[in-house]
Amino acid sequence: MKAISLEDGIVFHANYADPTTRDCAESVIVRVLKAGICETDLQLCQGYMGFRGVLGHEFVGIAETGPFSGKRVVGEINCYCHNCDFCQRGLKSHCPNRTVIGILNHDGAFAERLIVPQRNLHLVPDNVSDDEAVFVEPVAAACRIPEQVSVSAGDRVIVLGDGRLGNLCAQVLNHHGCQVTVVGKHSYKLDLLRSLNIDTVLLNDIGALPAADVVVDCTGSPSGLPTALQMVRPCGTIVLKTTVAAEQTMHMAPIVIDEIRIIGSRCGPFADALGLLSSGAVQVRPLISDRFPLEDCGAAFERATQKDALKVLFDIG
Repeated sequence: MKAISLEDGIVFHANYADPTTRDCAESVIVRVLKAGICETDLQLCQGYMGFRGVLGHEFVGIAETGPFSGKRVVGEINCYCHNCDFCQRGLKSHCPNRTVIGILNHDGAFAERLIVPQRNLHLVPDNVSDDEAVFVEPVAAACRIPEQVSVSAGDRVIVLGDGRLGNLCAQVLNHHGCQVTVVGKHSYKLDLLRSLNIDTVLLNDIGALPAADVVVDCTGSPSGLPTALQMVRPCGTIVLKTTVAAEQTMHMAPIVIDEIRIIGSRCGPFADALGLLSSGAVQVRPLISDRFPLEDCGAAFERATQKDALKVLFDIG
């Protein structure tokens, strides 16, 4: 099958080994229709996690085996053991025995087929298009924030970063009634949010922006956390969505002095994400910047790194 792997660099394979379920009866073969490049994929290419194998964890496909055979599915990326103490306590995404699709010891979705545990799969509603379904994983990551932080209507929230994840986090928190302001560097990306009646401001024009109850770092940059500390109120909360390969150092005293709560935030509820996409509460089509076949992986990754790119898709199936 065709596939894209990360080795010493990005490599296209015309005849990569087809996946098989012979080693795990609970696994399902999924024929991939579309997959999206995200910031984590770009960081993996910079050495984050030391991953080697087929990249890609944002996908929609058709189950070829299992109970959902013949139907469109999306898949949660953490493949957990179901037996350890963390799994038994409901912390499946932190299972110490887990693999993570396209990120940790598990080939991903930049291929014609991949293996996914049946329990990770979710059916895609008929009114959610393939283009929209590709976004379920990052929308779910945005939905993780209101799971972790008690947000109320009227809470002041600042989202740092006007990229794809920042956009989705802003939409989800706006749906929860928060007073959301997105701080970014690119007017054309902020325009997409303004069209959804979400307040925006350019980073260079923040001036006396009121301190926020919650600041969400979606910058993808080591500068995100120091900037968030300047914008959060005393006893406020910073939610970190940024993962970078670079080492980070910073002055920690303000966290203690202002009693700031800092929360790491990763994967979220797929059911919530599918509901938001199905109802139209979150708009994702305007985020699609370009499309490529797997064969053009070099051009696709180059496009994904360009400042004017939001979401780059691989059309596979």
